[in-house]
Amino acid sequence: MDIVTLAQAAEQTITNQGYGAIGYGLAAIGPGIGIGILVGKTVEGMARQPEMAGTLRTTMFLGIAFTEALALIGIVAGFLF
Repeated sequence: MDIVTLAQAAEQTITNQGYGAIGYGLAAIGPGIGIGILVGKTVEGMARQPEMAGTLRTTMFLGIAFTEALALIGIVAGFLF
């Protein structure tokens, strides 16, 4: 292999690494929107029925944990692939 071919291969590797970061950035939008909707609806439910605030809050935190798990799976998948 000559020097030009090695330089082109290195350039291609650097470019492909950048696509993973862009892909994860786009994938993080989904859980962000999901958490925003989840918290907004929980606050709305607490305003409508204040006596259910404790139950709604617990359910909200569980939903946030599951939604954040999707984001963490996305970042791990980005590192693996």
